[in-house]
Amino acid sequence: MFVRSWIGLGLAREIVFLPLQHDPMISAPTLFVDSDAIAANWLLLDSWHRAAGGRACGAAVKADAYGVGLNLAAPVLFEVGCRHFFTATIDEAIVLRKLLPEAWISVLNGLTPALAEKNIVPVLNSLGDIERWRRFAYEAEEQVSAVLHVDTGMARLGLDAREFLHLAAHPELLSGISLDFVMTHLVAAEVPQAAQNTDQTVRFRTIEATFPGTRTSLANSAGIFLGARFVSDLARPGYALYGGNPTPGHKNPMRSVIRLAAPVIQVRDIPVGASVGYNATWVATRKTRVATLGIGYADGILRAASGRLVARHRGVRIKQIGRISMDLMTFDVTEHPDIGPGSILNLLDDTITIETMAKAAETSGYEILTSLGKRYRRVLEHGYRGA
Repeated sequence: MFVRSWIGLGLAREIVFLPLQHDPMISAPTLFVDSDAIAANWLLLDSWHRAAGGRACGAAVKADAYGVGLNLAAPVLFEVGCRHFFTATIDEAIVLRKLLPEAWISVLNGLTPALAEKNIVPVLNSLGDIERWRRFAYEAEEQVSAVLHVDTGMARLGLDAREFLHLAAHPELLSGISLDFVMTHLVAAEVPQAAQNTDQTVRFRTIEATFPGTRTSLANSAGIFLGARFVSDLARPGYALYGGNPTPGHKNPMRSVIRLAAPVIQVRDIPVGASVGYNATWVATRKTRVATLGIGYADGILRAASGRLVARHRGVRIKQIGRISMDLMTFDVTEHPDIGPGSILNLLDDTITIETMAKAAETSGYEILTSLGKRYRRVLEHGYRGA
């Protein structure tokens, strides 16, 4: 075990890491997760939220920590000071409870009495949820904790305007329920000028006044960057923790967290006129050396990005060619005679980011990140700085 001091942003903290066995040979596609970057990202978000008047910063770790790996990310976040965690499902929350016995954990979707037994706090999204949780409290003869979600514009989960007014008029409906937080979710926080941002904060402040003394939770990753009007007792960043850019159109303030590396499994020469991949979408206009990697859309490399991706080898960019298939993808390495079977190509790193890949696939970085496949070996590393 070793201890690393983190001094910056006006904060001084010690991060404890366990030593890891690093395999210098990458024999299969491997997702490297930079624990230093996760720690730095959370510290930065926590610092900015507090500087704007907020009280604490939690972490959304749903979808296997946005594809990074819950078992890797969550302990790092806890060690650096994060105490509040949100999952999407009950199963995720149960796994997280085993990882972090002392953390405050809330599940966004789903309600069952088993949550109370495992000290997991449900988010109540409707009057029906409130009634079920109140009934459980009555039967258990004890106060039970919950988070109340009030919808202010997303129109997915949360009490709608009618339900909220009914609850405000009948506060006894919360009998037996202790509210840890009242929350809502921003619709367009990544677009600072969006009118919905102001509309939602105005509505949320009305909701907040209905529950005096109850802590609030408002900002997501992008919401933290919107300033003092969007602060609350608890921010709930997710995407930015894992290196995603919470300020589209501007330089990413977060550190890159993941590196996806894969070995070349075969190299071959093809003549002019030969095609590569399904449906012959790429045809050689010169004698070409083609390198094949054992990674494809089953691993989250979206087929829609075919022919528009790049990889890096020793700092040099290499163009992907042909259709991405389920388990394989191909690259033009004609100008790179040093690349052969076993050579390592980086498909994601601090230069080829999740936003880079998202642009190629005409999707969002969220989809790229959460699509990262289960077949990868995931390895924690410290302080990666590029190939």
